[in-house]
Amino acid sequence: MSPRSAVVVGAGMPGLATAWFLQEVGLEVTVVDRQGVAAGASWGNAGWLAPALTVPLPEPGALKLGLSTFLSPAAPVSVPPRADARLARFLLAFSRNCTTRRWQVAMSALAALNRQALAAYDELAEGGIAEPTRAGAPCLIAFTSADGRTPFVTELEAVRAAGQHIDYDLLDGPAAREAEPALSVRVNAAVRLHGQRHLNPGAFVGALADAVRDRGGKIVTGSAVTRIRDLGTAVAAHCGDGTQLRADVAVLAPGAWLNRLAAPFGVRTPVQSGRGYSFSLPPEGLPTRPTYFAAQRVVCTPLGDRVRVAGMMEFTAPDRPGDPRRVRAIVNAARALLPSADFDRREDVWVGPRPCTADGLPLVGPTRSPRVHVCGGHGMWGIALGPLSGKLLAESIVTGRSPAELTPLHPLR
Repeated sequence: MSPRSAVVVGAGMPGLATAWFLQEVGLEVTVVDRQGVAAGASWGNAGWLAPALTVPLPEPGALKLGLSTFLSPAAPVSVPPRADARLARFLLAFSRNCTTRRWQVAMSALAALNRQALAAYDELAEGGIAEPTRAGAPCLIAFTSADGRTPFVTELEAVRAAGQHIDYDLLDGPAAREAEPALSVRVNAAVRLHGQRHLNPGAFVGALADAVRDRGGKIVTGSAVTRIRDLGTAVAAHCGDGTQLRADVAVLAPGAWLNRLAAPFGVRTPVQSGRGYSFSLPPEGLPTRPTYFAAQRVVCTPLGDRVRVAGMMEFTAPDRPGDPRRVRAIVNAARALLPSADFDRREDVWVGPRPCTADGLPLVGPTRSPRVHVCGGHGMWGIALGPLSGKLLAESIVTGRSPAELTPLHPLR
């Protein structure tokens, strides 16, 4: 029988999108989150909806950085030195996926999603989500040299070869600085990337939560789900305060905390917290269009009267306190490229745990129990792919048939 109710664990983009699309097909939904709406990775990220850049995190070039680079607090990708057997196993599995062949296989799976990702946002807009996505001017990917740009262009062509339409053109230094006057003379090459979008992620997820409530859904915050129990004909979500939430099905979308709830249902793929950092600045001296300094892994996204500056991938426990050195590393990497920006006027300093998998693919679909489903492990792409993942998972839950796009993402793989 088709389910009539669902409890969704996690009020980030993947969880709320799944709840919204389940409502579209008539289910009653209750969303529960340990903190609040967009309290994890969905609030302070860069907010890019860029299918052209949505690629597997484990890539062949990652291993060339070397162990000393990973241990540096100033490195764009870092691993704080501490004894952590679980993290060591994840990094070993991650390194095994840093081959050209495995990247191509994972990219093929992501390409099937990327081709539909923006359309899922359009469907949300048509359904009444008030917060807009912004197309605006093309994104700019900036480099200090044409040689430094070459690997990025090679990757764009690999994404194109996987079946995605990508429209870009190459700029020299003067043309890049004419397109974006905030750039310093150290920028000597760029890629102008067309057809992408961006949004204010916290505002959008908040609007999505409002829509779920307006359509009769319940959102329970400040309550951690400690266990999911399959009752045979229904499920029970046990909360830390002793309460229970019952429904016909459960969707697990708690971000970096996925494994503890999903493991009893056969999900063995580790989900590791890859924390990102961000802050906001006044717009003076900063890019007026979405701009990415690829070598430094620093992103600038205009969000009205502020510009969000984001970066870092820090593999560590999700609940550890933020490390101020990571914020300073972003500032130091960007200062020479944006000479007129006042980085001392930082506000909204944020750290969020992005849920990463070792093969770079999300976990979306059923578990060993037909009543327990997963929507997580999106890494840096929870904003870009969350709505489409929620739509496809809702279809799978209601019909019992998994869309072809979800086959490579199966949680039991």
